[in-house]
Amino acid sequence: MKVLILGGYGVFGGRLTQLLSDVPDLTIFVAGRDKKKATAFCASQEGATRTEPYALDRRDTAEALKDLQPDLLVDGTGPFQQYGEAPYGVVEACIDAGVNYLDFADGADFVLGISRFDKPAKKAGIYALSGVSSFPVLTAAVLREFAKTMDIEKVSGGIAPSPYAGIGLNVMRAVVGYAGAPVKLRRDGSNTVGVGLAESRRFTIAVPGRMPLRNIHFSLVDVPDLQVIPPQHPTMTDIWMGAGPVPEALHRALNFLAKVRHLFRLPSLVPFSRLFYSVLNIMRFGEHRGGMFVTAKGCANGRLVEQSWHLLAEANDGPLIPSMAIEVLIRKAIAGNQPEVGARPAVNALDLSDYDLAFKDRKIFTGIRDDLAHGPIYRTALGSAFYSLPPQVIELHDSMTERQWVGTAEICRGTSLLAKIVAFCLSAPPNGDNTPVTVTFKPDDNGELWTRNFGGKLFKSHQRLGKEKNAYLIVEKFGPIDVALAPIIEEQRFRLVPRRWSVFGIPLPKSLLPEGNTFESQEGGLFKFDVEIAAPLVGLICSYRGTLRQQSQSLAPSQRTKVGK
Repeated sequence: MKVLILGGYGVFGGRLTQLLSDVPDLTIFVAGRDKKKATAFCASQEGATRTEPYALDRRDTAEALKDLQPDLLVDGTGPFQQYGEAPYGVVEACIDAGVNYLDFADGADFVLGISRFDKPAKKAGIYALSGVSSFPVLTAAVLREFAKTMDIEKVSGGIAPSPYAGIGLNVMRAVVGYAGAPVKLRRDGSNTVGVGLAESRRFTIAVPGRMPLRNIHFSLVDVPDLQVIPPQHPTMTDIWMGAGPVPEALHRALNFLAKVRHLFRLPSLVPFSRLFYSVLNIMRFGEHRGGMFVTAKGCANGRLVEQSWHLLAEANDGPLIPSMAIEVLIRKAIAGNQPEVGARPAVNALDLSDYDLAFKDRKIFTGIRDDLAHGPIYRTALGSAFYSLPPQVIELHDSMTERQWVGTAEICRGTSLLAKIVAFCLSAPPNGDNTPVTVTFKPDDNGELWTRNFGGKLFKSHQRLGKEKNAYLIVEKFGPIDVALAPIIEEQRFRLVPRRWSVFGIPLPKSLLPEGNTFESQEGGLFKFDVEIAAPLVGLICSYRGTLRQQSQSLAPSQRTKVGK
């Protein structure tokens, strides 16, 4: 198979070539206006795929198709929103040459408009799919999964790229181009418009059992999903899609400019694209992680339901996701499974199972949550990951009734003066070996009160599900101190990792956030706990570790010594 990629050494085209580097029966023509850049890019590639540089201006596509005779053209240039009066010149050239066509288009009008070429494409015996990327292919695949169990009414979603992902100048031109401009969408059951990058929402991307991303500020973007997905779901009344680039300060600056442009009817901000591009690619700090979410509200069997799909991508795998849809289609085509002929938006090009296979060997994780689920706080916070915990850990947390567990603990307190002061304020237990422990769990309307009795010394805290910025976290309250904890599962251990904290409701610096290696697991058929409370500048405040069993549970002889009985 021979593939011609316009913008082949650019951000999306280059990543597509990287994804296909292991395919021996594939030749990729890396095309762009700068032959030197194309040559350098090809020289940097390793693997079984053959790459060849090719100098090409998109206006000369018809001649290139005659010269190279590829099986497929992939348009990775853009911005597709700014192709002028004849935006489909490359599509028409492909139809005339009988060459299949795919693109990364993110312009909603461009993607929707490709359907006008359906009859010519069928006559030429080719397929021409537009918008073959995360927006709208992955979004649509998620919603089709949701639609199996609900009638979808309201949809929102967003992408949060890693600050280290890097974006191309053409992508920045597209984004800045619709800042403050009308964006077509569906709202309250009617087709209307919003204001690009002037409308914002917050969301926490939290794959069940994984460390969530921090609560992120998303702003409305003009993507194909807004126009091509509603016709797929007749009951849909609302759809909103956003992007959450960081740092948030730069994002909010763009929000401000978008609002000013809209309010005063100012011209496009495209002339400032290079400035934003330069600043964004300089200000790279924070977690090297990105993600995506899709939420849907609707009805199932007469009741209100709400589900959310979460994606988390670690390190350098996240930036590859927008190029994976075309990667999968090319691999399928080589295997003899090509898309049906005709021209259309790529909204139905792939299923969620196709993406699951593409993600399988990468640090990309996904999960679905039932956001209206009611139950024990740990089961709700962990979602579908809860039942992957060891049985004793499940048993301890999977209850909404008052209960007691008993056992023994080894307790160690910090020795510094400051550690002793903090431990006293927290009512932490004193040092001790084989100290008898009783833990009482008492649910209430807001969560659960934990009373730990270490040999007569009580140590209390209250746990509840987080809301808003603490969504999908567990907030533990020690007197005036609130600590928001991320529930994660690693190697059959359940951990609670501090994410933010406050005193009397006043947020405190992350640099002073309490820390410590805290986890729950199972050992010898017993619930095992290992808790460490420490803080910067203070060091160890208190740690306690040991085992517990449900009070009504009888012990085998081999277990009795482990709990001091």
